[in-house]
Amino acid sequence: MSTHSTTLSSDLEARRSPKKAAMASFLGSTLEYYDFFIYGTAAALVFPKLFFPDGNPAIATIAAFATFGVAYIARPLGGLVMGHFGDRLGRKNVLLVTLLIMGIASLSIGLLPTYSQIGIWATALLVIARLAQGFSAGAEAAGASSLTLEHSPEGRRGFFNSFVMTGYASGMVLSTLVFIPVAALPEAQMMSWGWRIPFLLSVVVLIIAFWVRTRLDETPVFEDEVAEAEEEKKLPAGRVLKYQGGDVLRVLLMSIFSVMQTIFTVFGLSYATSHGGFERSSILAVNAIAIGLSMVMMPLAGRLSDRIGRKPLMLTAMIGCGFTIFVYFLALGTGNILLVFGASFLFMTILYSGFNGVWTSFFAELFAAPVRYTGMAMGNQLGLVVAGFGPMIGGMLLNDGTYGWIPVAVFGAGCSLLAIGAVLSARETAFTDIKLLGEPYLKATGAWPTQQADQPAMSQTKEPAPSL
Repeated sequence: MSTHSTTLSSDLEARRSPKKAAMASFLGSTLEYYDFFIYGTAAALVFPKLFFPDGNPAIATIAAFATFGVAYIARPLGGLVMGHFGDRLGRKNVLLVTLLIMGIASLSIGLLPTYSQIGIWATALLVIARLAQGFSAGAEAAGASSLTLEHSPEGRRGFFNSFVMTGYASGMVLSTLVFIPVAALPEAQMMSWGWRIPFLLSVVVLIIAFWVRTRLDETPVFEDEVAEAEEEKKLPAGRVLKYQGGDVLRVLLMSIFSVMQTIFTVFGLSYATSHGGFERSSILAVNAIAIGLSMVMMPLAGRLSDRIGRKPLMLTAMIGCGFTIFVYFLALGTGNILLVFGASFLFMTILYSGFNGVWTSFFAELFAAPVRYTGMAMGNQLGLVVAGFGPMIGGMLLNDGTYGWIPVAVFGAGCSLLAIGAVLSARETAFTDIKLLGEPYLKATGAWPTQQADQPAMSQTKEPAPSL
């Protein structure tokens, strides 16, 4: 590995493409979360009737949520396999493959025959396509975060990396814009052909995202720090567990906090329409607006984290959401759509953005470059297994009565507590030179520059954040 220094060379700076990397990551996340939201919406509204035998509607809904969650079983495998190749061969080419897998899987779901047509084979094919989505998604976030981080200038890594998850909000808005008219169709038309349209349209996002990524260069950090280190490329998973296993565990526990997102977008949608008496289109619109507005909040959170650190933003989000999840369900019980919007705005737009706009940079910064993709993917995707099954767990915990949702909210708050403990134990990374990230790995492998060991943290950059 090349010698570390406290400042990046002008050559390294010149080879960076932060705006292009941020746009490529934004579009990739848009595709991933567009598919995420249309599947979650379909699982809440139509899949129980289309892909499962007639019988108990509650059981069919839990089964549909299980197919939603099964993708999260495949996500750790996708993160491990694609992270391995991403740390060995480079970030760019692996991310092109993940896009293709996601796009083909989503298109396949839109073409599937239903249970009434081919019986249990329909359910099996749905699960296979969903597993492929999960495999792809497991590699996307860590790869996009590593790529954008390594293209970003010092002092602005949080800002540029926030666009990875701004794509999450974009995907939500796009999926809702497509699903609102579909949900407003007469029941017979929605069940026969309407539900297929959102899945088929994902090919448009795929084409745009793939084209942008083909025009992006490999990251200069990977080329300089990893490409020549043949020994370190052999088995990134083994090396990251050996030298940074504690950071993998921290990322896993912090990622469990994402259960808040799946409870809000999937379980909350089902609960609002089945127990709250709300129209499907009304709740979809509220969700789209609340999450759409976070497209403004997440870059602000990322930029603020460049100035005050990642941990304060993460802790504020986790503590705040742990309380406001109760406010959200109380609002759903009122039948007042304005109160639901207010609670959604506080919960998702303001507070959850403090997590969503920061975790992509924070998680990636915990790891050294030779194991960054693999380490982040392993921890993040294992933690997201809990988030993926959040709606199903919520359905199992839900009780009868006005306050039957309380066990679901307690479950979400408990996940927040685990994540808070992990944040408190983690290193602050916002002000560390990119070549000094992953301190435990660098020191264990002899790559830590001893003359810099006692150097204070980098001073914070005070320049205004650039616009994309």
